[in-house]
Amino acid sequence: MPSPQPREVIRVTYRLETSGDIAAIAAKIASDQSTGTFVDVPGETPELKARVAARVTAVRPLASVDRPSWPEACATGPVRRADVDIEFPLDAVGTDIAALTTIALGGAFSIKGLSGLRIVGLTLPAAFGRDHPGPQFGIAGSRRLTGVYDRPIIGTIVKPALGLRPLETAALVRDLVEADVDFIKDDEKLMSPAYSSLEDRVGAIMPIILDHEQKTGKKVMYAFNLTSHDPERMVRDHDIIVKAGGNAAVVAIQSIGFGGMAFLRKRSSLALHAHRAGWDVLTRHPGLGFDFAVYQQLWRLLGVDQFQINGIGVKYWEPDESFVASFEAVTTPIFSDADRVLPVAGSGQWGGQAPETYRRTGRTVDLMYLCGGGIVSHPGGPAAGVRAVRQAWEAAVADIPLAVYAETHPDLAQSIAKFGGSAKDA
Repeated sequence: MPSPQPREVIRVTYRLETSGDIAAIAAKIASDQSTGTFVDVPGETPELKARVAARVTAVRPLASVDRPSWPEACATGPVRRADVDIEFPLDAVGTDIAALTTIALGGAFSIKGLSGLRIVGLTLPAAFGRDHPGPQFGIAGSRRLTGVYDRPIIGTIVKPALGLRPLETAALVRDLVEADVDFIKDDEKLMSPAYSSLEDRVGAIMPIILDHEQKTGKKVMYAFNLTSHDPERMVRDHDIIVKAGGNAAVVAIQSIGFGGMAFLRKRSSLALHAHRAGWDVLTRHPGLGFDFAVYQQLWRLLGVDQFQINGIGVKYWEPDESFVASFEAVTTPIFSDADRVLPVAGSGQWGGQAPETYRRTGRTVDLMYLCGGGIVSHPGGPAAGVRAVRQAWEAAVADIPLAVYAETHPDLAQSIAKFGGSAKDA
């Protein structure tokens, strides 16, 4: 008799926090999120459990803490913590992302007795890779579309984020294109307001992009923001971009949801640039929510090509260590190199963070370096801003301090004088 095939499983690592018994809470999650309920039911047979029940496979105790993550939990005594692995049979969950988030990721947060819960690990079976499209372009495709292979893709954002009319936006885009920037994007907050509809922006901007391509052979990638709650509208806007000769779009993934992303990806021929606005709600408290390493896998499976992950010395709350972990996450294969996506360093970036970014990301140039104000607010204008960022990366790769390189590169010198800070000694 042939030996039975090992069951395929989805492994989730939960960081549990409770004043009660860790093992009991872990067992309750495994039961409640698979076959069990608050009382024994006749149909929950040993055969059924063997086939579809979740199982606790590891408990790794962590140091206790003094305060619970959920204050209303009113924990008494030490607040115990542990990383717990629970395996869910693939047969019970399937490969649907909504099923995965409902059964294995989301439901556990309602379990009574927890004073904190964070999902810190997710290992998926190969069936997820077969059943979801993954990136259409990823790192290699983004380089091919921009024609940039041996350095970071240098990008910028249209600023002011809101308020510019299409012709005003086009005037800025012309300056940036003539400055030889590689990538430009709409701000995530700019979608299709009456004063600057997506269709009008495309009509004003794409002739500039195409004219520059005809003259120079270089096609600057412009990512128009087609985010909408309505998937059919996103596809209509997608088609407007494609018909005009565009090759990229911004999508605020948290706003459109998994279903919107799946609907768009099936119909898309654009490089999809993911902005994660709103994900901070899921992660900012260290004892609650999701690690980015878990979150990003789902969006890569669904088909994003480029992923904004903040950067070094950002203007927001996220520490540098979180950026480095996010960089490693999106560039580590889930199933193969084909599902790696282009990491996009952004948020308050200018050339001054280039040396530390280069060092902390393993001395690689496989990224997009996205500067909004760090380019368009350069004292010499946007063209000088683009040159200054390029010069900063040249110095970083050559291990030349920025202050030294700036002695012979006036655009970088002006940038340091304007944005300054610790980069003066970098």
